[in-house]
Order: sequence, then C-alpha cells, then structure tokens
Amino acid sequence: MDIKGMEQLRKHVPDLNTQGGSLRVGLYVLGWFLLVSLYFVITDNIPTWSIDSQIIVIALGFLVLRFFFTRKKAYQEKYKELAYRNAFAHFGIPGLALIMSAVAHAGYMNGPFVPRGWWSIVFMALGWLMLIVGVMLWVRGISAFGMDNLALLYVYYPEEGRIVDANIYSVLRHPVYAGVLRVIIGLALLNGNANSMAFILFAPLGLFGWIRLVEEKELIERFGGSYLDYRKRVPAFWPRLRDLGKFFGFLLMGK
Repeated sequence: MDIKGMEQLRKHVPDLNTQGGSLRVGLYVLGWFLLVSLYFVITDNIPTWSIDSQIIVIALGFLVLRFFFTRKKAYQEKYKELAYRNAFAHFGIPGLALIMSAVAHAGYMNGPFVPRGWWSIVFMALGWLMLIVGVMLWVRGISAFGMDNLALLYVYYPEEGRIVDANIYSVLRHPVYAGVLRVIIGLALLNGNANSMAFILFAPLGLFGWIRLVEEKELIERFGGSYLDYRKRVPAFWPRLRDLGKFFGFLLMGK
C-alpha cells in the first residue's frame, strides 16, 4: 500500500522512483542517524557532556534545517527543478537526523542519579503513557499529514500544496511535533536521571521556537491572516479540555 504523499514526493525526487534510488536515500538517512547516535554514545562517557551534547546537537539540527528555508531562492536559481531534492539532501535530512537522534538520546543519556521513591512509580507510569500516546499521535499525524507535507515539499512548491482536512487540525496545529514532544517526555521520564529531566524543560521551548520563528513564518507568508486566526484558535501541542474527546478519538480511530 502506497504511503500518503509519496506520489507527490516522487515527482520531485527522482531517486524515489527506483528501488536502488530509494535504497540510497534510506541508507543516507540511516547513516546520518547512526553517526549522530555514535557521537552521543562517545560523549556520554565524558562527565557533564551528556546534557551539553544534547542541547548542542538539537540546536544544531534546527540551525541546519533552517537553511532548507533560507537557501530556497539560491537553490532554485542554481538547481532549477532539482532545488527541493538537493536542499532536502543537504539540509533537511541532516537536520532531521540530528534532531531525531537527540530525541532518541533522551531515553539513554547519562546523568546524575535520581534517588528512588514513590515518585519513581509515577515517573514510570507517566513515561509509558506519554511514550505510547506520543507514538500513536506521531503515526496518526503522519497518516493525516502525508509524507509530502512531512518532508516540507510545499515550501518549494507552494502552488501544489493541498489542504489537510483531518479533524485533528481543529484540536492541534502541529500533531506530528506534538507526538515527538510526548515521545521525548516519555523517554526522559523512563530514563529518570537529572539530565533527561532537564531536557524535558528545554525540548518544548526548542520546538515552540522553531515553529514560531521558521515554519509558521512560512505559513503566514503563504496563507496570511487566515493562518494567524487559526493560530489564535488552535493550540500547538496540547489539546484544550473540551477537545480531549476529539483528541483521543483521533488516536484510536484516526479520524
């Protein structure tokens, strides 16, 4: 079964039209993820580097990913019809690999021991809850959003953009990011050391800064005041109490 949005991606990324090309793309993505994860494994053995590395890597990931937006005109002039393909290879994949490796690192990063007590059971239960809800929301969000939107295709081809009318977008503006945020919190709580707990405080600020300063800036340029009105009405990551029924309905039914 074809994944939603892949047909649109294949139109602009010729590599995805052959098995060999798709394999090369997959290995390129995996290689970046493993390389960054290896860096974390090495630096975790150096005292005090674990949380520093985490913050530096995720900040660097957002910085690299930002070039995908800011270099758009230069890439369109230089690469023409391959502008999106090359920009995503140069900035999108490395940036996302840095960010997602940092997300995974929240679950195994080193840090000062946190004494065990009744709160350990609370952390464990809440951690599993957040992780399960986060993964479900991430998967459902991608199913609704499509790989084309997830891969930021319409930053380079806004005229081809399509409306995503899933009900979740009346509950959350960014369900995929909301899923990632819950995964971070879940992994950090299950890890349970002081560094992972500190990252729980940093991660929402990083994601919020990214969507406000980069992604939503692009959306406001494309949709104008209508998006500003939408942003006022719908929260980014956490549903309002009155929308919890719709939120869990989306998790369970995908609608």
